Amino acid sequence: MALTDLERLFVYTTANQIWQQDLLMNAYFQGSSVGANLREMMLGRPAVKPLTNPYDEAITGRLRADSATIRQAARNVQEASSMMGIAAESVGVIKNTLEEMQSIAQQVKDGDLTYSASVASQYNALRDKITGIVESTLYNGISLLDSGAWGTEQIDASGNVHIQSTLGGSNGGFDVTFQALDTIPWSTQLVGENLDDVPAGDLQTQLDRLSGYIGDMTTTEDLYSERQDGLTYQATALESQADLLDQAVEARRQTPTLSLEEILVRLLLRDTGTLLDELT
Repeated sequence: MALTDLERLFVYTTANQIWQQDLLMNAYFQGSSVGANLREMMLGRPAVKPLTNPYDEAITGRLRADSATIRQAARNVQEASSMMGIAAESVGVIKNTLEEMQSIAQQVKDGDLTYSASVASQYNALRDKITGIVESTLYNGISLLDSGAWGTEQIDASGNVHIQSTLGGSNGGFDVTFQALDTIPWSTQLVGENLDDVPAGDLQTQLDRLSGYIGDMTTTEDLYSERQDGLTYQATALESQADLLDQAVEARRQTPTLSLEEILVRLLLRDTGTLLDELT
């Protein structure tokens, strides 16, 4: 018996759907991610795959350890630079305070300012400000200018702070040294009442002492500032070394952790530079 057009359409449509489903199922179960998920649902979870390549971790272990060590050394050196910067700023404030005292004494000598108890009090207040700066200059609890607080695990009695760093070679680091400013007899050397110039010569003595102290503070400030700059440069150089070691780690991996796009971008930026300041 011949099939009608409607029956032939039904047979054709059904056969076509079965054929399509068969193609889809074969595709799903022949290595596709969908097939893998379906197999996992039906047959159970596969064996756990390691997240890292053990061989890669082994051959890059020394490089990664060196990179971590150098990066920590860079942080320590940068911390030493910060300590020097704080000391330099405090010494700079002391120098400016001494210059204010010098200005008062010079005005009294030149006759532009008449000596009085108020002038002496202002002079002494500036001197006491210096004492306060010496006592309050701290870094993470370490006194940098007051030797009365030295002799601890952080800073020895001579004002040395040990910095753990690869820069010290076999010694494991180096020392940064601070000068004691509390030993200067500020309160007995700089006295506002002596601006009255009684007996004669006391005023000039104050000016001479101020000039000497200003010179000493200028030298000390420059010393700290130069040391700060040098330590900052060393910290930056160490960070660069660690970055190069990290690049070497990626180059030696058989299974790179970076995507192809990231590798290409890094190669491009290495040759052309970047507008992004990664240090801030």
